[in-house]
Amino acid sequence: MMKKITDSKWIGPALAILGILLMIFGIYRGEVDVVFTKAINICMECIGIG
Repeated sequence: MMKKITDSKWIGPALAILGILLMIFGIYRGEVDVVFTKAINICMECIGIG
């Protein structure tokens, strides 16, 4: 029987490292301000201020 890729003990740590690397790449590209601005705008729409 074939093993599923999700049965591997390395898939979790590998995905965590990939996520961290992508976050660092986004920070390096200056996307933090864009993400925070969008998040603030969504919150303002939800509470009815914007």
